[in-house]
Amino acid sequence: MHAVILAGGRGVRLRPYTTALPKPLVPIGEEYAILDIILQQLRAHGFDRVTLAIGHLGSLIRAFVGDGSRWGVAVDYSEEEAPLSTIGPLLNFLDQLPENFLVMNGDVLTDLDYVALLEHHVAREAPLTVATRRREVRIDFGTLEAVDGRIVEFVEKPVLSYGASMGVYAMARKTLAPYPRNVPFGLDELVLDLLARGEEPAAYEFDGYWLDIGRPDDYDEANRCFDRFRSTLLPTGPRRVRSCAG
Repeated sequence: MHAVILAGGRGVRLRPYTTALPKPLVPIGEEYAILDIILQQLRAHGFDRVTLAIGHLGSLIRAFVGDGSRWGVAVDYSEEEAPLSTIGPLLNFLDQLPENFLVMNGDVLTDLDYVALLEHHVAREAPLTVATRRREVRIDFGTLEAVDGRIVEFVEKPVLSYGASMGVYAMARKTLAPYPRNVPFGLDELVLDLLARGEEPAAYEFDGYWLDIGRPDDYDEANRCFDRFRSTLLPTGPRRVRSCAG
């Protein structure tokens, strides 16, 4: 039960919070860093080994997490000298990973069952499984389609619904084996390459709580509502709360 946490980004969208802190250490509520919550969750789900892929302000993450004994997990580190995107960091320690493993961004706040995701991935024998969540975006304008200067369709302030990647994945080591090390390589490039080769990734559809703390709006919501979802996110509490309003 091995998880990789991607914690090397600069967190540009969260400045000025991330000027002095790496994104996984930004505070949630008054007691926790988001990385603290993630490590508690992983241990509660049975993960006993974690690799932290670090970069920007990585020394602060090392100082905070140490060897992981505070959470009851064995933690090791892989430090990138230059940004390698989402998948690139994994290629530098691929030989240290089991055949199937969990990968997640270090800024995800969710009550997703990580073991269920991994089991779904293994059962499907998928090259890659992406946890997905429906998101809705309200457009503040009337939208239209025009053909030859004539409006043929008009919708006033539509709500668009789409499946979003949650930043949590289950992966097979053999899927990543063909790709070169020490070059930037993103999840988008991996998915497109797999599709081009006819190796379709699997989707794990999730309908619970999820916030991408890298987005300022989500970060503000997480802090505003933390007291209400604390028991949902921490391992000792009940699960499956969709939002602070529900």
